[in-house]
Amino acid sequence: MNTLRLNAQQGQDIATAADLLQQGKLVAVPTETVYGLAADASNPSAVAGIFTAKGRPANHPLIVHLHAKTALGEWAKDIPAAAWQLAEAFWPGPLTLLLPKADHASPVITGGLNSIGLRMPAHPALLQVLQLNQLAVAAPSANRYKKLSPTSAEQVLAGLNGRIDAVLDGGECEHGVESTIVHLTGEQIRIVRAGPITASQLQAVLKTTVLQPQQHQVQVPGNVDAHYQPNTPLRCLDSAQLHALLLEQPSNIAVLHLNALPTAQASVFTTQMPTDAAGYASQLYRQLYQADKLGVTAIWCELPPQGEAWLAVHDRLRRAQFIERT
Repeated sequence: MNTLRLNAQQGQDIATAADLLQQGKLVAVPTETVYGLAADASNPSAVAGIFTAKGRPANHPLIVHLHAKTALGEWAKDIPAAAWQLAEAFWPGPLTLLLPKADHASPVITGGLNSIGLRMPAHPALLQVLQLNQLAVAAPSANRYKKLSPTSAEQVLAGLNGRIDAVLDGGECEHGVESTIVHLTGEQIRIVRAGPITASQLQAVLKTTVLQPQQHQVQVPGNVDAHYQPNTPLRCLDSAQLHALLLEQPSNIAVLHLNALPTAQASVFTTQMPTDAAGYASQLYRQLYQADKLGVTAIWCELPPQGEAWLAVHDRLRRAQFIERT
C-alpha cells in the first residue's frame, strides 16, 4: 500500500482526507494530543482495519472523535448532566467521556463493552475533516500496538508507512500525551486515564469530587501495563541514582534529564527536558523517538516531580519502562 502524505494546510488535502474516510480507508490525523489512526465510526469493517494496521487486540476499546458537542447524543445514551457540563467546559479539547453506548454503536469500536469513549478534538485540521461530512471517527493513537504514540507525521510514517492509506500532516501535537478519560457510568465520577485535564479542573466545573484511583478495573484505551514504549529499553531513575550511574562513565546511552548532570563522555547523548509539566508532556514521546533513532543501547530518564500536574507523565513513563515479570 502507498501511504499518501497530505498537507493539513491545503484545503484540497483536507477534503481528500475526508473523502478517504468516507470510502472506508484509514487516515492518520493530527489531534491536539497525539496523532490518531482514524476510520469512519459508522463503518465497522473500516474500524476493524485499525486493529489490523496497529496489531492491536480486538477487545481493546477505541475512542470516537465527534464533529460537534451536539453529536454526543448520537453515540451515547442515558447521558448524565455532568457529561454535558464537561463537554460544554472542555470541548473541543483533550477530555474523553466514558458513557453508556448508543444501541447502534458497533461492538468493534467498544471492544464488546456497553460503554463508549467520546471526545471532540481541538486540532483545527481534524475538525475541518470531521465537519465537512459531519463524520465521527474511531481513532486510537497512530502507532503499532504498545509502541510510542506519534506526535508528528514523521513518527506516524516510521511505524505505519505502507499499512495505512494516508497521513494528514498537521505539524507537531500541542499536548503530546493522550486525552484524560473520565468515567461517568458509575455512582462516582472518576478519572481512569490521566491526561492534560486534571481532577481539580473537572471538580471546578462539576462542584463535586472527582476520584483518581491509582488502580481500577475499567477497560479503557491505553490501560495495559506495557504501553507507549520506545524500541530502546527505558530506565527511569531519581536524580541521585542517575548522577551515580553517570559517574561510572557509561557509553552509548541517551539521557533525558531535568537537572544539571556531571560531565559525561561523548557517547552519552543528553537532552534537557522542560521543567513544567505541560512542556515536559509535549516533548516526552518526541524525545524518546529521537533517542531511539540514535542507536543507543539504553535510554535513562530522570524522574520528574510528583504532583497532580505530573500524573499523566508518570503514568506514561511507568508503562514505557514496564518489564514483564516471569
